[in-house]
Amino acid sequence: MLNSPVPQIAALGRVVSVRGSQARIGVVSSPEVTPTTLRATVGQFFGIRSAKATIVAIITEMSRENIDMRDNHIAVASVDLLGEISHEGRFQRGVTSYPTIGDAVDILTTNELRTIYTPTGRDQVNIGALQQDASIAAYVNIEEMLSKHFAVLGSTGVGKSTSVSLLLNEILLARPNLRVFLLDVHNEYGRCFGSRALVLNPRNLKLPFWLFNFEEFVDVLFGGRPGVPEEMEVLSEVIPIAKATYLQYGNSDRHGGLKRPEPRPTGFTPDTPVPYRLVDLISLIDERMGKLENRSSRITYHKLIQRIEVVRNDARYSFMFENANVGGDSMAEVISHLFRLPANGKPMTVMQLAGFPADVVDSVVSVLCRMAFDFGLWSDGASPLLFVCEEAHRYASADRTIGFGPTRKAVSRIAKEGRKYGVYLGLITQRPAELDATILSQCNTLFAMRLANERDQGLLRSAVSDAAANLLSFVPSLGTREVLAFGEGVALPTRLRFKDVPAHQLPRSEATIATTPVSDHGHDIHFVSSVVDRWRGSTTHRDAPSDPHVSDRFAERMGDRPLQRLVDSPMLQPTSPLGLESDRYSLLKKPLR
Repeated sequence: MLNSPVPQIAALGRVVSVRGSQARIGVVSSPEVTPTTLRATVGQFFGIRSAKATIVAIITEMSRENIDMRDNHIAVASVDLLGEISHEGRFQRGVTSYPTIGDAVDILTTNELRTIYTPTGRDQVNIGALQQDASIAAYVNIEEMLSKHFAVLGSTGVGKSTSVSLLLNEILLARPNLRVFLLDVHNEYGRCFGSRALVLNPRNLKLPFWLFNFEEFVDVLFGGRPGVPEEMEVLSEVIPIAKATYLQYGNSDRHGGLKRPEPRPTGFTPDTPVPYRLVDLISLIDERMGKLENRSSRITYHKLIQRIEVVRNDARYSFMFENANVGGDSMAEVISHLFRLPANGKPMTVMQLAGFPADVVDSVVSVLCRMAFDFGLWSDGASPLLFVCEEAHRYASADRTIGFGPTRKAVSRIAKEGRKYGVYLGLITQRPAELDATILSQCNTLFAMRLANERDQGLLRSAVSDAAANLLSFVPSLGTREVLAFGEGVALPTRLRFKDVPAHQLPRSEATIATTPVSDHGHDIHFVSSVVDRWRGSTTHRDAPSDPHVSDRFAERMGDRPLQRLVDSPMLQPTSPLGLESDRYSLLKKPLR
């Protein structure tokens, strides 16, 4: 029992219990506060007036159960203690002076809220307004958010993509020297950043096959399926030799040699990012196959060569295998182009993934993640990069049996070590429960939008270590573009609403944007036919194997007739986007050989 005199009744109530970082407030009846006028609700801030400071607390629960009527209580509020405002008007997170029973409580004033959320430095950018008071702007600390990674979590339709566009545009304005790389899974961000972004897709991307490490290259050859051990063993042996062969080509050219040189040991591994030619790789496999006496043992080599040539001649893989037999060390040019060095007014890259073959997307993402980290590592973080991964659960799944292992490893490496080398990570996902929990735990700033799935909510609760984790209980009821912000990037765990985004920055799928004139009477059969031609052309081999004699030689050794060269087959692509070739019907009547 307290011996001190009972303090005067506050405008709202008084502290009735304290436990760790939580307290309970007895809301009292007064002429100003009645059951009909009381508007204190979940998510609202209270001020506990202690002797040394005003303790900032947020309401996590309101109840009228088990009320002691003798104290004139009309409700009981459970609150989390977040920080304190000194009598000098300075705010700090954390509580140094805990409240005592009987301390007066009222709702924080607008001026006190402004004290909490007033930006304290140049790194603060405005992203919206407080849900409690729309007149007060909500800020995020760019330095804290980027350097310690961030994640945007929310179900489909809650404004997640729009919020990402807002955040990235604000980051570009605040950090013009920062480079941003965005994996755009659904091709919806292409127009959001205007002239500040370079938009890449399979049509204009150049990513040479020799930049793929061994696991990534095998994944491409086998179409995302597990590789055949015998073929993988052969491939792991000949790739270093092919790299050494290309190096000797360069040396012989400098010395005026015309004869094909013999490769010397160089220490290359299948993962060393140095160029080699595909024709040399196939020739080396063919030579090894020619030395075998047992016909059955040649099957492995035969299938491996077939696999390489099928992928090489597939139009969908042209971004990898264009100039595959020409050579040229373009690694510096590729990195410069991908990661905007120099930026030349376009510090951002939007990588549109929707047009890539489904069985190669994981490998491409793995290459991009790995190159981003390795460049930061070997440049000692001289050029900071923000790597943003849309639909992150696809590439870093919590289930180890799902997805491509190297991709998960590459994303995890950025999450764990990237900040030391100037490589920052931004994750966007609608299914946090399916995202690797270790990777999510590395994100120290979380923007939680509406999540209806209980598993997702459970994982979010385990990821939030903040004192206001109880706020997560009403994540399912958040409105569109409303968000709970937690972590180092915000002054306090806050419920806020993202500000409006200009129309030209709104994400929109390119599939819904009219790119061709629309006829008043609809399209005719000629239009449909031309579309069919382009459709077929996208999956037709571009040309014959670059070295047809190789194909003939290994086919003859196998006792088969030479491979039929698909170059003889007509390319059913129109000469113009909507044009129609005069002999298209005659071509269609011819069987494809």
